[in-house]
Amino acid sequence: MTRALLVVDVQNDFCEGGSLAVSGGAAVAAAISAHVRDAAGEYAHVVATRDHHVDPGGHFAEQPDFLETWPAHCVVGTGGAQLHPALDREPLEAVFDKGEYAAAYSGFEGRADGTPLADWLRERGVDAVDVVGIATDHCVRATALDAVAEGFATRVLLHLTAGVAEASTDAALDQLRTAGVELAGRVHRAG
Repeated sequence: MTRALLVVDVQNDFCEGGSLAVSGGAAVAAAISAHVRDAAGEYAHVVATRDHHVDPGGHFAEQPDFLETWPAHCVVGTGGAQLHPALDREPLEAVFDKGEYAAAYSGFEGRADGTPLADWLRERGVDAVDVVGIATDHCVRATALDAVAEGFATRVLLHLTAGVAEASTDAALDQLRTAGVELAGRVHRAG
């Protein structure tokens, strides 16, 4: 198998101090960097995804419901859209931006230099992916589900993810198991 690591949305706005912070986000960023150093031989490729909003319409709301609408986050040209400084960028071969003009949860909605993520992976012979990042119950979940739907053997390394809330994270893990995603480790939980 040719395996790639997909680093999902490890951005300033999703870490402590950001506009849509997930508890433990900064620690996950550092842990992913350590994992890439320690497990470098396991991955043929390492890529990242990034929320990259210009005007995502109803995705942003003054009074967000935190289900379908959210406070402004990861706006192009702001520091919040940047990858977190604890995430080592050197191993990243490409960054796939998503959500410029619409909500986008899955990294498979992203493009790097015009190439969709699934096409980029297939062009390089990748048939298996490990998914890590933020947030377990939103973009990590959506990316892993799309990876399975695209035919990749998919594993989520839960110790390298951070979830927003316990109930939604538990529901996401159930959904991932049902879809055939391999779950390894334990998710970072607030508290």
